[in-house]
Amino acid sequence: MRQKLDYFLEKLLIVLMVLMVLDVVWQVTSRLLSKYLAGIISLAPSTFTDEIAGFLLIWLGLLGAAYASGKGQHLAIELLPDRLNPANRKKLDIFINLLILLFATSVMLIGGSNLVYLTFLLEQRSASLGIPLGYIYTCVPLSGLFIVIYSLVNIKEKITAESET
Repeated sequence: MRQKLDYFLEKLLIVLMVLMVLDVVWQVTSRLLSKYLAGIISLAPSTFTDEIAGFLLIWLGLLGAAYASGKGQHLAIELLPDRLNPANRKKLDIFINLLILLFATSVMLIGGSNLVYLTFLLEQRSASLGIPLGYIYTCVPLSGLFIVIYSLVNIKEKITAESET
């Protein structure tokens, strides 16, 4: 399960990053072209690229956080775990994953789903593109779901490793 989710998130993050780079390159290019060709032709810089870059950054940040959480590369203070024996370290790891599971479920899944529902209900749209913001905010519960899955897999791995020793 972990390998399939890692593979999916890796490919999705690569695509989002490529789209963001292309978007920003187009933004800079259109700005420069409009500046240097101002006297020759009437060319306005691209107006929607800022918004797209911001939305892609939101998706990259949240899905990247889910991916980092699954890989165990999130920010952590290793002072306490390094001082524990292996049995207590496993218990601490399970406890930490339970806390992550609780946070991701309550804040990201439930709270994020409420946010998405509310923005669709209120028909909020982005300023430049006019797309419903609910689509943008969908990454919050989606990332929460990925973090929940990773946490459950981590807990299962720790428990099965604990029972084998």
